[in-house]
Amino acid sequence: MPRVLLHCCCAPCASSVLEYLTQYFQVTVLWYNPNLYPQAEFDRRFKALVELIEKMGLADKVDILAEPWKNQDYLRRIKGLEDEPEHGLRCTECFRLRLLETARLCKHYGYDYFCSTLTLSRHKNAELINDIGEELARASGTSWLPSDFKKRDGENRSIELCEEHNIYRQLYCGCEYSMRRRIEVGESMGQTPGESTGGAV
Repeated sequence: MPRVLLHCCCAPCASSVLEYLTQYFQVTVLWYNPNLYPQAEFDRRFKALVELIEKMGLADKVDILAEPWKNQDYLRRIKGLEDEPEHGLRCTECFRLRLLETARLCKHYGYDYFCSTLTLSRHKNAELINDIGEELARASGTSWLPSDFKKRDGENRSIELCEEHNIYRQLYCGCEYSMRRRIEVGESMGQTPGESTGGAV
């Protein structure tokens, strides 16, 4: 089977994507998410990803390539965009940063394709992510695997898998700005910030 380097943003988004891709590819998961904040959340989400792979019985099918927390990579990339709204230019640069590293490692290790679980979430613009992936593939001489993993009921399947395996689902996208926004919205609704098995991914 062809080899794909799959950038994974979190366990919930990885769940149904891995279930699908492992039927057709040798999959290596790339954990590179310097946007995540604080480091305790970065560590918690990585632990959840490893736990998911084990509980889904994919440990013998999926390799993991993990990079440490590099929050400065993210902060340098989005410098000047700190006040951008959610889903604006700051998020676009965050996608680009993570896919740039995925493309680099795809070329370095000779994978047939690279891809990302980012397109599973209804909160993410799959067309934009695919455009960035294609652009980076052309620039690096690699091949991007286009996707919109939320289709074919992918997002609902991810919720089912997380509930079945009791996998942590986060309440905010990941960066300090999205965390701040989540707290503001929660407070305006009289909620106390905290974890949830049904939170937004």
